[in-house]
Amino acid sequence: MSPLRALLVACLLLVSVSTAFAADHVIVVLGDSLTAGLGVAPEEAYPALLEARLRREGFDYRVVNAGVSGDTSAGGLRRVDWALKTHPEIVVIALGANDGLRGQPVAALRDNLTRIIERARAAGARVLLAGMRVPPNYGADYARAFAGAYPAVARTTGAALAPFLLDGVAGDARLNQADGIHPTAEGQRVIAERLWPHLKALLSK
Repeated sequence: MSPLRALLVACLLLVSVSTAFAADHVIVVLGDSLTAGLGVAPEEAYPALLEARLRREGFDYRVVNAGVSGDTSAGGLRRVDWALKTHPEIVVIALGANDGLRGQPVAALRDNLTRIIERARAAGARVLLAGMRVPPNYGADYARAFAGAYPAVARTTGAALAPFLLDGVAGDARLNQADGIHPTAEGQRVIAERLWPHLKALLSK
């Protein structure tokens, strides 16, 4: 992460911290551009949609979108302590897409995710880990190992697991922008809908 981006992230999280304390319950979503909502309005990104769903369902939670475009699991590990300054009850970890696109070692991905979960747990947060996959053109062995990293980390850490963040969205041109990677507003709605049952299981009214 460049110094300028790190400064921007710090400023955004400080703003989130100051507003999050106004809510009794906080959820942090730690992710990359898929979480940040690249190409859609802030209120159309799935963290905002989850917050709206929480309010409709009678749960008094504020959702902090800690998504940073281009971030990897290593980047998430470097900034997780900033995110935890909001004192979240729940941390959703949606990282790894950029690790896969860059062909980074699966062992490093597992280690980074495990350390993020451990830090979140040490701060008293419950954790939901959202799985990720890579296209088959990266090679069957790598794709299999990459996808398997998430359930393996969930088993060893005891974190709740949403098997695939882009379930129902990946590969559907109607739900993705022209780049074929980032969901449209409708794709973001599908993500929020698929994540909801996993998140709801961790909630307290």
